[in-house]
Amino acid sequence: MLSRFDDYPIHQTAEPVMQTASSDRFHYDRYWYNAHARDGSFYFGVGLCRYPNLGILDGSLSLAIGGRQYAFHGSCRAPQEPTDLTIGPMALQILEPMGRHRLVIAENETGISCDLVFTPRTACIEEGRQTLRNERHVVMDATRLDQFGFWSGWIRYDGQELKVDGASTFGIKDRSWGIRPVGDAYTGGAPLSEFQAVHFNWMPIHWEDECSLAGWFEDAEGHQWHTDQGFLPVYANMEDIPGTVDPAARTWQGKVEHKVTNVAGTRRASSAVVTMHDRSGESMEVTLEPLLVHRMKGLGYQHPEWGHGKWHGELVIGGESWTDSELDPLALENLHVQQIVIARCGDKVGHGVLEQLHIGPSRSYGFADWFDGAVES
Repeated sequence: MLSRFDDYPIHQTAEPVMQTASSDRFHYDRYWYNAHARDGSFYFGVGLCRYPNLGILDGSLSLAIGGRQYAFHGSCRAPQEPTDLTIGPMALQILEPMGRHRLVIAENETGISCDLVFTPRTACIEEGRQTLRNERHVVMDATRLDQFGFWSGWIRYDGQELKVDGASTFGIKDRSWGIRPVGDAYTGGAPLSEFQAVHFNWMPIHWEDECSLAGWFEDAEGHQWHTDQGFLPVYANMEDIPGTVDPAARTWQGKVEHKVTNVAGTRRASSAVVTMHDRSGESMEVTLEPLLVHRMKGLGYQHPEWGHGKWHGELVIGGESWTDSELDPLALENLHVQQIVIARCGDKVGHGVLEQLHIGPSRSYGFADWFDGAVES
């Protein structure tokens, strides 16, 4: 099946672009964004993903504000044209590749709508390929790129309107693709002997003179099987960004040391000190102060109904909201969070998020079982 992309010299196989090289049904191609106010008063996230081997396109907008979280969800049969990123009232527009992106959700029965524009302030950084196997097959094999920027526009929810100020609303664009567990779990074959513990943290920070990124995966024993560390120069105008890849960008290779204090009875940080290390011997210590929590289930992660890549029908949309203090923080669907943080490094002050997903025991975080919480904060 041909698509508009076939008019560009970008083919990697003898197939048309929309035909995936892998027949793995967990193949995915995702747009993901976050945004957070400088003062920590609100956070919103956006996710939209095409699952070419499942024939599904789904997406969400999730807003955390005033102790409550609001989420719009949509799912449909994936259009034959992969550049069509429309799910009913929801449409993602790529105004310029690696430039401005626009998200529009028209007025609809959920009461959640928006018109938002992401404008980059950095070039892109490519994270290392993330590959994980269980005893029998590949669980994850993905690539991700990150680009920092600002958001402007508005969101309407619950009869209210939030003005999103482009001068004080930081954000990041995260594009990833490859293989991850999506859709219904595969149940064929002999049962696997056990699940693997997953401990993931991700820390993108906007500083006045640059943006930094640290991310790390650990197993139950505290072994870091994947890390990412990078630094990107910032630019006052998008037109000044020197292309997709900035020759002045820096990447580090080494362990990410962390000391995280969790809120008692949860797997969510109350404070943290993260030290990035390069094999050159250079290091950078960052102290984090969390301000606001956003549950990633608002974007489909571990959501019992709106999980990624699930078939709902030709076109289905839905909305929901909840009060965060009323949730069980140790329920599977509530473990994955991003917290707005104030970051400090010497005299420097930054604004960003700390993403946390802790499933299973962990020697380095002090979790003894699959879903126990911190003993004390």
